[in-house]
Amino acid sequence: MHNRSSTMANKALVLLAVFFCAQAALGVTIISKSQWGGRSATSKTTLASSLSYAVIHHTAGNYCTTQAACQTQLKNIQAYHMDSLGWADIGYNFLIGGDGNVYEGRGWNVVGAHATNWNSKSIGISFLGNYNTDKITSAQITAAKGLLADAVSRGQIISGYTLYGHRQVSATECPGTNIWNEIRTWANWKA
Repeated sequence: MHNRSSTMANKALVLLAVFFCAQAALGVTIISKSQWGGRSATSKTTLASSLSYAVIHHTAGNYCTTQAACQTQLKNIQAYHMDSLGWADIGYNFLIGGDGNVYEGRGWNVVGAHATNWNSKSIGISFLGNYNTDKITSAQITAAKGLLADAVSRGQIISGYTLYGHRQVSATECPGTNIWNEIRTWANWKA
């Protein structure tokens, strides 16, 4: 009887492992706004599917290396965007921390407030930190590429989308020199 219970438990563990591996293969894990303690949007505008652009940003604020520190930064950014700027929510669709995690901002299918004249035709992905001085990590690069692949598989952006750094669509240093130098090597980046 004891062996049978052990065998059943082992089978259950194997099934759980397969499930979690399948989940990871299907897309990047995104920490939801409720999980990081974000406030609900005051309003939302639906973002179209099959978009042709993704715009990469940096927050130009503090860098974070732990989930707790990143959550603090996210709350600060959301408070600034909503309370000081009067926006409906944090401006970016998604944010990536120095901890390598992807955090939900406005999320899928919601128009962001990240690049004037580009919000309704792109998704906005921002890295937490100031990448004129902070260095992008391999975990962040993997997370960003996974998020972009997920956006394609969901139909949010087309497979032949154009990737821009914010400085290409607005007069800004964003996304910082270190991210700028990195994204110019990615397949979908266009000059």
